Amino acid sequence: MSNQQPPQWVFLDNYKKLLLDDPRFWPAFFRTFYFTLLAIIMEIVLGVAIAVMFNKPFKGKNVVKTLFLMPMVATPVALGLVWLLIFEPTIGFANQVLAFLGIDPQLWIASEKQVIPALALVDIWQWTPMVTLITLAGLSGLPQDYYEAAQIDGASKWQQFWRVTLPLILPTIFAAALLRSIDALKTFDIIYAMTQGGPGFASETLNIYGFTLGFQYFQLGYASSLLMLFFFLVLIISLVILVMRRRIEVLH
Repeated sequence: MSNQQPPQWVFLDNYKKLLLDDPRFWPAFFRTFYFTLLAIIMEIVLGVAIAVMFNKPFKGKNVVKTLFLMPMVATPVALGLVWLLIFEPTIGFANQVLAFLGIDPQLWIASEKQVIPALALVDIWQWTPMVTLITLAGLSGLPQDYYEAAQIDGASKWQQFWRVTLPLILPTIFAAALLRSIDALKTFDIIYAMTQGGPGFASETLNIYGFTLGFQYFQLGYASSLLMLFFFLVLIISLVILVMRRRIEVLH
């Protein structure tokens, strides 16, 4: 005879347990947004800076652009395994570079404090080219009349960027931020390949926690509730970014 019990209707009990009684939900929630903010801020800053550089003619430009875009098309799990070797505390390339610079070796993903910044560094390395590509598309469509007027007024290169280029490409930057925010929030493959949420629970994001609940603890209903909450969080953040982008477009 089977001891399996029939399914029980729990209504909103799973959501109540997640929000009020689960000791792993809120830490995973804050880790998810900590990882996302670190990655997005750096990707936007670096992506815009590199796009401005690529927007100017220089020798070997096409070759450099091709090499720069290669991380974006690589397999995430394979990248995770490569960076796992790079961050290896004893013989990893990252600590060899630090030793060459006279800096003490770091634990990287073996450290509870350093694991999220280290994972964000991998995301930055892989997806900054995407922000650069989107920003380049925005830069290519800018009218030259504004720059000619700025040059006549004696504006420096930095003033032209700050007063002309940046305001004009802000809608494009917000579009890139929206795409990357959604993608970074749901990052799973690289984190799972490199840490599986460790050390301890130090890199356990909502996606990793949902996977653990569903496929290791087999709490499928509870995992579904968590992922539904996660979906609505991503939806709210996306709507906020879209509203901000529309307001900027109205101002322009």
